[in-house]
Amino acid sequence: MRHLAYVGSGPYCYANSFAMLLGAQSPPTAVIEVATGGPFGMQLIGGDLVFFDAYGWNPELGFDHALAAIGWTSTVSKGGDRAGALARLAAAAGQGPVWVGPLEMGHLHHQPEMTGPIGADHYVVVLDVDDERVLVHDPHGYPYAEVPVEDFMLAWQAETLSYGGPYTMRTGFAKVADVADADAIRSIIPAAIEWLSMSTDEKMPPGSLGNGAAAERVAELIEAGAGNGLREHLIYFAIRVGARRLSDTADCLQLAGYPEAARIAAVQARLVGSLQHPMVRGDFPAAAAALRELGPTYDRLRAALS
Repeated sequence: MRHLAYVGSGPYCYANSFAMLLGAQSPPTAVIEVATGGPFGMQLIGGDLVFFDAYGWNPELGFDHALAAIGWTSTVSKGGDRAGALARLAAAAGQGPVWVGPLEMGHLHHQPEMTGPIGADHYVVVLDVDDERVLVHDPHGYPYAEVPVEDFMLAWQAETLSYGGPYTMRTGFAKVADVADADAIRSIIPAAIEWLSMSTDEKMPPGSLGNGAAAERVAELIEAGAGNGLREHLIYFAIRVGARRLSDTADCLQLAGYPEAARIAAVQARLVGSLQHPMVRGDFPAAAAALRELGPTYDRLRAALS
C-alpha cells in the first residue's frame, strides 16, 4: 500500500510550539519532531507505561538536538521559586512569545475534562502575563487561551511528570545556519541508530523494556485486559502520537534518501495506527497481534539506516 503523508490534528505540542516561535523560517513540524530522535523505537517504562518512542528517550533529551539539526539555538532557564519564575516569565513575555514546558496538562482547566494531575506533559507558547491570567497559544487546539495564574503555575511546577524540572522555558531563539530539511534529517541518522540500538545513559526503572521486547510485553498486557489505565493511555494519546510520528518519519526518511528505511517506518505507522479501533472496541487479540507484528520492525529499521 502506498504511503500518504498525514495532515491533521494530533498531540504535537512541543513541535507545534517550536514552529510558532520560529515563525516563517520554521521547517515543517514533521522535521522538528523527527529531529528530536523520538520516533526511533518503542519503550515500556517501569513495566506499565508505554510510548511509541525510543527506549530511554524523553522530549527534553531531544530538544537541543532538534534545534541544532535545523540550524537554531535558544536559551533555556528553569528552577527557582514560584514568585521568581512568574516574574521571569512576565519579563520574557514582555519581550516576545515564550516557549514553556513541560506543564502538567491536568492542571490546565481551559481544556475540557481536565480536573487535576494526570501525569501528562504539555508545552505551550506564552504571549502575555498579568496578575490574573497567562495568555497562551495552546497547540492542543486552543489559541489565545486564558489560563488563571494559579492554574498555570501549578501546571508549570511539573511535579507529577516523569521528567523535566520546574519552571522551564526557552527564549532567545536565533537562526544560526540555513539547513535544508533533508540535511537536517541526515544529520540525526547516527543518533537514530543509537536510539534504535537502545544505547542510553538514562537510568530506567525496573521492568522497563524496549523495542521488540516492549511490543511483546504490551501485547501480553493487552491480552490480560489492558487494565490500570493502559487502554485509555493508548487510545487517547500513545497511539495517536505514535502513528503520527512514524508517518512523519517515513516522509522525512524518504526526503533524506533512505527509501528502505522510509518503507519500514511507513509499515510501523500503519501497524501503530491499526491499534486504535480494536483498542477502542475492546478487540484485544487483534491489537496484540498488531504489536507482535510491530516488534521485529525496529531491528529492520536500524539495519536499513546502518
